[in-house]
Amino acid sequence: MYDPTVARLTYRGLLGRRRALILGALPVLLIVLSLAVRGFGGADDQVAADVLGGFALATMVPIIGVIAGTGAIGPEIDDGSVVYLLSKPVKRPTIIFTKLIVAIAVTMVFSAVPTLVAGLLLNGNGQQIAVAYTVAALVASIAYAAIFLLLGTVTRHAVVFGLVYALVWEALFGSLVSGARTLSVQQWALAVAQEVAGGDLVTSDVGLPTAVVLLLVVTAGATWYAGQKLRRLTLAGEE
Repeated sequence: MYDPTVARLTYRGLLGRRRALILGALPVLLIVLSLAVRGFGGADDQVAADVLGGFALATMVPIIGVIAGTGAIGPEIDDGSVVYLLSKPVKRPTIIFTKLIVAIAVTMVFSAVPTLVAGLLLNGNGQQIAVAYTVAALVASIAYAAIFLLLGTVTRHAVVFGLVYALVWEALFGSLVSGARTLSVQQWALAVAQEVAGGDLVTSDVGLPTAVVLLLVVTAGATWYAGQKLRRLTLAGEE
C-alpha cells in the first residue's frame, strides 16, 4: 500500500523551497508570539490555552493541512504530471495512500512540533496544556490531510475551498455556532486533548467517543473516495 518512489516524489514537491517557506511561516509566527506573550506576561495557564487553542489549533494546523493535503496531489493533476505516476505499474489507491502518509507527516511536523515548543515556552507544560494541544494537532493533522487530499483530487480550486473551510468553517463557525461544532475537526481534536489534559482549561463540545468515530469515518471515507476519483482519471492511451 505504500510506495517509496511515490513518497519521494511527493516529499520533493511539498518541500521545495517556495512551499517550505510557506509551510514554515505560521510555525515561526507562533513561536515568536509565544515568546512575546511569555516575555510580557509571564507563565499563565489560561493564556497558554488561549494561544494554543485560538491560533495553533484553530488557524495554523488547518492552514498547514490545506497546503500539505492539496499540495500532495493537486499541482500534479493541474499540470498533467500525474500522468507519469498513472503510467507506472502502481495501483491508484496505493498512490493516494502514499500521498496521504506524506501529507500527514508534513502536517504533523510543521504543526505539532511548533505547538509543543510554543506550549513549553508559554507555561512549561503546566497542567499538561502543551502536551494536550500537541496531541490535538497530531490528531487533527490526520483528518485535515485526508480531507484536503480529497479536495485536491476533485477540484482545481482545492486551495481556495480548503482555505474557506479552514478559515470560515473551522475558525469562525466552528468556534461561534454551536451546531457547527459537531462537524468540526478542531472540536474532535479538542475532545482528545481534553482527555489528555483533564481539568477545565481544554474543553470540547463533542464527546470523546463521538469524536473518535467521526475522525475515523471522515479520514477513511475521504481517503477511499480520493482513491475512487483517481481511478476514474484516464490516460490518453487507455481510451
